[in-house]
Amino acid sequence: MPQIRIQFLGATNTVTGSKYLVSAGSKRVLVDCGLFQGLKQLRLRNWEPPPIDPKEVDCVVLTHAHIDHSGYLPLLVKRGFNGPVYCTPATEDFCRILLPDSGHLQEEEANYANRHGFSKHSPALPLYTRHDAEDCLPSLAAVEYRRELDLGDGLTFQLLPAGHILGAAMVSMRYRGTSLLFTGDLGRPADAVIGPPASVDHADFLVVESTYGDRLHDPSDPKAKLGEVINRTIRRGGVVIIPAFAVGRAQQLMYYIHLLKEQKTIPDIPVFLNSPMAADVTRLFHKYQGEHRLTPQQCESMSKAARIVNSVEESKWLNTRSFPMVIISASGMATGGRVLHHLRAFAPDPRNTILFAGFQAAGTRGAAMLAGAGEVKIHGSYVTVRAEIAAISNLSAHADYAEILAWLGNFSAPPRQTFITHGEPVAADALRRRIEERIHWTCQVPDYLQTFALTAPDY
Repeated sequence: MPQIRIQFLGATNTVTGSKYLVSAGSKRVLVDCGLFQGLKQLRLRNWEPPPIDPKEVDCVVLTHAHIDHSGYLPLLVKRGFNGPVYCTPATEDFCRILLPDSGHLQEEEANYANRHGFSKHSPALPLYTRHDAEDCLPSLAAVEYRRELDLGDGLTFQLLPAGHILGAAMVSMRYRGTSLLFTGDLGRPADAVIGPPASVDHADFLVVESTYGDRLHDPSDPKAKLGEVINRTIRRGGVVIIPAFAVGRAQQLMYYIHLLKEQKTIPDIPVFLNSPMAADVTRLFHKYQGEHRLTPQQCESMSKAARIVNSVEESKWLNTRSFPMVIISASGMATGGRVLHHLRAFAPDPRNTILFAGFQAAGTRGAAMLAGAGEVKIHGSYVTVRAEIAAISNLSAHADYAEILAWLGNFSAPPRQTFITHGEPVAADALRRRIEERIHWTCQVPDYLQTFALTAPDY
């Protein structure tokens, strides 16, 4: 019987650090190559020697471009990996934007820490630099959706639409008749911007995400809630700060703000997108017109919904302003980037609002503020949080547990084993329990570095 081995190198008991090593015959394939974020003990893994030898990995297959799925690539290459990195064309374009920006931000934060002397390390160093990130870009190799690629020794794969963000894919692998499917981040069936995930009717083994495995998305209109938060803050004379992922969430927010202004639901106040990278990403919505629901005219309107902040000087200037405005800035969990400077400036004022529009992993500043923290540590010092803290959870691009179960309902027969990953411990176990009790599949929530041998009969 053919056998595949899978080792879980990340996204176990956390939503970050997605990495799965698949060994089949003589081939070793890394599915996803993400950074750990959130809790310090997770972030420290990024600095440790990898648990596998990068030189022994034949190729990488990315599900999508978010940094928790792609952000370790510069280090993998720096430590000896020299194979191809397969991904969809949109993911390739996004990685060419996100990875150098990730290196640049790490250099910027290390330099800031050294200038202000708040790091425990002397000198503070970036995890990797922009140059390191640029060194990994030649490895990127675009593969169209549904094209089957032969990796040799009987191992093939193809990428299937996953929804979630532009270019996001499920990875369907086959080794001599045995099939293994990774959902990556599974999108929502009725997302306002991105299309639904493809239906799949068979896999011998399944790796499914569980970010929202313990909850349902609020059925109310997220656009209406966004308008309420903006109007409430304007009446106080305040500023709305929205930490947002540069790929996906920033564009969705700009689209909703465009609609709110067009419908005159909110006043025509200034809106700033303080992320040049997000502006580059927005332009790709025009290029990949067939992968989302927006018309060319809607893409154009979305692109014009916010003023792009390009320079550091203009970013600093925003922090001195007190007129009502909306600032959308990365990162989405307030773990780094320009949004930290905005939080330092605006979080102490009760007139303002910090609005979270996506999942906040344990250990992040976003999770702390949503839990009611009266202060958060930013750049070595504590910042008092008096601003209103709000959240719109149903803007998420991740399926909730009902949507995951509905997607699983497309299978004609249960997989021999379903592995539940990419969720905090409570969420992952909740999804395991629901799958076992409702559709009676065999499930497992793997631990970090755990390895499984997957054997299925030939078909």
